Amino acid sequence: MIDITVENFETEVIAASMNVPVLVDFWAPWCGPCKTLGPVLEKLETEYAGRFVLAKINSDTEQQIAAMFGIRSIPTCVLLMNGQPVDGFTGALPEGKVREFLDRHVPSAEEVQAEEEEVQAQDALASGDTDAALEKLQHAVATDPANDDARFDYVKLLLQLGRDDDAKVAFAPVIAKAAGSRRLGALKDWMDAIDFVAASADPEGAIAGFDAKIAANRRDFETRFARARWLMAHQRWQDAMDELLEILMRDKGWSDEAARKTCVSILEIIEPPKPKVAEGQIPPEDPVVATYRRRLSSVVLS
Repeated sequence: MIDITVENFETEVIAASMNVPVLVDFWAPWCGPCKTLGPVLEKLETEYAGRFVLAKINSDTEQQIAAMFGIRSIPTCVLLMNGQPVDGFTGALPEGKVREFLDRHVPSAEEVQAEEEEVQAQDALASGDTDAALEKLQHAVATDPANDDARFDYVKLLLQLGRDDDAKVAFAPVIAKAAGSRRLGALKDWMDAIDFVAASADPEGAIAGFDAKIAANRRDFETRFARARWLMAHQRWQDAMDELLEILMRDKGWSDEAARKTCVSILEIIEPPKPKVAEGQIPPEDPVVATYRRRLSSVVLS
């Protein structure tokens, strides 16, 4: 619980709500219902263990803040997320109703745990501990199966390690969502490329055949696309995008824009996690991703 004044409002309410929901309780010492609601809010803040922050504002002494929120009666509670009010209620609601209110907005304990493990997994990857990262991501997905970000990172790491069958098993619960999700769709494109190579008569020697056909006909887009998928399956991302850009420079709309869509998928796959930066700063963009995004935009818009 934090007592809020004009001096700390920006830091403890607005800035804090960028990372965790902040429930602002407008109260006053003379208000009977406030004395009933206050202990309920404090109990729930402890029980929710960091999933939201309780900020208390004395509406008598902090009239400027109360006026900014248009407070007309107390107790009034306003929930802020990402710097903006998203919901609220007035009056001393019973504990069950306050809990229902919170559960509509506050992440579950499982979601918080999964997010923490995902961050730990990225830290492990950055330090080169692939086994620890894989374990953290696997546990994050098991803890919160609806966390598509954790599942994306888990399946991606399995594919990077060549554990294609395990990746397919982990991806199966969300395969129906792939068509409507750029990130999940990117993983499916990658797995489809792996299957395409595995089904060919000569998976390892195929590239020489592709090169010979392209040398004979530079507009053989079917072969160019097959070559790009072979490169994609072998995680030669820049070579694959170079081949796809060759198609786009000659025929942007070929095969329902297959080259552009596959290039976008590769960019989704190779984009590293965004590093943490100070509030108001823009995280730096990966130079390879930035370069190929510019090249793709230039070709598509030309």
